[in-house]
Amino acid sequence: MTEALLGIDVGTSSCKALLIDGRGRPLASAAADYPLAQPRPGWTEQDPALWVEGARAAVGAALATSPAGGLRVIGIGLSGQMHGLTPLDAAGQVLRPAILWNDQRNAAECAMMTEAAGGAEALLRQTNNRMLVGYTGGKILWMKRHEPDLFRRLRYVLNPKDYLRLVLTGEIATEVSDASGTGLFDVAARTWARPLIEDLDLDPALLPPAFESAAITGRLSAAGARLLGLPAGIPVVGGGGDSVIQTLGSGVIVPGELQTTIGTAGILAAALETPRENPQGRAQIFCNVLPGGWHAMGVSLNAGGSLSWLRQLAGGFTGAAPSFGALLALAESAPPGARGLLFLPYLNGERCPHSDPDARATLLGLTARHGAADVARAVVEGVVHSLRDIHGLLQEAGVSGTIIKASGGGARAALWRQIQADLFGCPVVTTESAADGAALGAALVAGLGLGLWPDAAAIPKPRELTRQESDARRGAVYRRGQEIYRGLHALLAEPSRQLAEPIFEGAA
Repeated sequence: MTEALLGIDVGTSSCKALLIDGRGRPLASAAADYPLAQPRPGWTEQDPALWVEGARAAVGAALATSPAGGLRVIGIGLSGQMHGLTPLDAAGQVLRPAILWNDQRNAAECAMMTEAAGGAEALLRQTNNRMLVGYTGGKILWMKRHEPDLFRRLRYVLNPKDYLRLVLTGEIATEVSDASGTGLFDVAARTWARPLIEDLDLDPALLPPAFESAAITGRLSAAGARLLGLPAGIPVVGGGGDSVIQTLGSGVIVPGELQTTIGTAGILAAALETPRENPQGRAQIFCNVLPGGWHAMGVSLNAGGSLSWLRQLAGGFTGAAPSFGALLALAESAPPGARGLLFLPYLNGERCPHSDPDARATLLGLTARHGAADVARAVVEGVVHSLRDIHGLLQEAGVSGTIIKASGGGARAALWRQIQADLFGCPVVTTESAADGAALGAALVAGLGLGLWPDAAAIPKPRELTRQESDARRGAVYRRGQEIYRGLHALLAEPSRQLAEPIFEGAA
């Protein structure tokens, strides 16, 4: 019987389960999809019961497809979408749908919290991060101001993966990487920023104990065991927020390498040996899931979600939405640069490098000669332009790399990988289970917590699957497009703000 580690990733659109052996090799994987709700413009919510059912279905399917001879799961690691507010009462019951990472409702609350902290610089001194729209902290204050009856019943605030931990183990806990994304965490000291929390007139007891990511934070309860179809008592480690832990899944554990992720969001990330200063708080400096490590990244709110939007749009015209593969093939038939068409992918506002919930997506350069292939190409290229825009910001903080390890669902697309290689001017590689990077990272952290490896350096490195080199001719086209792209947010910020005015919502 093979001993296995189980990684569970509570994503925005699906829950993934991955089983690996003690050498880090994948044994079986599965995913279970679920919807999200957008009850008002700029709002995104999800019923936490969907995560629990998704975990049950994904783990069950992975176990059912595991190799002959049987598996013995010896440890479980958890990952999940970051920043979500899962509000619980004293009995651990969910008070309202979770408010997700890409929700844009709390701009006023974030400004109020920054002012209460003594201004942006004072806030950075306490957390090394701005209070960004979408962070958990602003959601707590929003709930206090707009849902006071529910807030009076609020006893615990958990991120999505930590709610699943509660269901599986009965334990209230989080770990340092997900805690970093609340905006209420002292990243340098790896602990809650208690003075800040008290200055904001919030009860520190609302926030769970924060452990190192590889710490064992509970064991599978009888109820959790029935849910997953596994024996009770299996250790469950802290795990990590998906944006952070997936760097481990790609083998990005030392400075000099970059990871890009094209999922619903787009992420550019790098490992740090020490916490860096974060000028103006434009990047995100978090605790890494590895002990004594830190993590630098920028997150665009719109990446694979942009292609999903285009797919839905096309389906509205034709009555049947094309597959993602068909859209990518259509994009590949157009030339690099999409015949002078640029797409700003700000479909849900933006976080990095522009913290602007009112930012609007734009197709610039559209002419009568452009066709569907050019539009598809522009959307695909626009996602990579947003990642390169983030890279420029990280370079200002002294973070760079000479190779990109691509992950997320978008890593499956050779076109998206090649555009990255050409625009960044460096090799782009994929590694085994790159599309399941967060689940793989969670499983690896579980192994580290159980002592299968003595330290991070001994964690098995993922096997390289593909490598694409940059092309100078195409790169020149993309770099020229990037020069234009970088100036567009400033030019369009004010008209975008005006178009976000309530007068345009639902006028008869």
